[in-house]
Amino acid sequence: MTKIESINKKENIKLGIKPYIPNNAIIENSYFGKYTEVGQFSNILDSTLDDYSYISEYTQIYNTFIGKFSNIAAQVRINPGFHPYEMPCQHHFLYRKGMYGFGEDDKAFFNFRKVQKVIIGHDTWIGHGAVIMPGVKVGNGAIIGSNAVVTKDVPPYAIVAGVSAKILKYRFSKDIIDKIEEIAWWNWSHEEIKERIDDLKDIRTFIYKYSK
Repeated sequence: MTKIESINKKENIKLGIKPYIPNNAIIENSYFGKYTEVGQFSNILDSTLDDYSYISEYTQIYNTFIGKFSNIAAQVRINPGFHPYEMPCQHHFLYRKGMYGFGEDDKAFFNFRKVQKVIIGHDTWIGHGAVIMPGVKVGNGAIIGSNAVVTKDVPPYAIVAGVSAKILKYRFSKDIIDKIEEIAWWNWSHEEIKERIDDLKDIRTFIYKYSK
């Protein structure tokens, strides 16, 4: 029996102003904030990943704005492509004509995809294998369960799961949610977060110290 200490172990990453993006990720026309991280073999197109957010491996994201401090697990798909099922044929040669020598690609079809942007708020948690469909808005502080298929907007601080995803409960009462949104701790500076990080561990202390 052979003991293996380590093979292809993930390096210890020190995040900073520049995003951490592995060589095997595919990135096109996208923007990344400070302290951001992209997982192995991820594919990101026409999207924004704001400060402190991270994406785990094998995730596909298209035409999406992701807020600060978002936690995205592996194999998530956000704003996936869809086939024109309202037509007699569903094959993509109808809009990717150039690949088959049928003429030019259908610009109107791809523009229609672009206008259905996905918006994901700050401090969100998206579980393993979740799918978020085109045009969906996910509120601040929301949690999306593993393997959920999200077809409708998710309110702030809601916990959703299932196919299609439904609200299971809210993380806090409406009054507490309003207080957190009012404080908007995700806009604190790096130095403020470092100084106040222990206060983010307890909701009572947090509300007491920082609400007006």
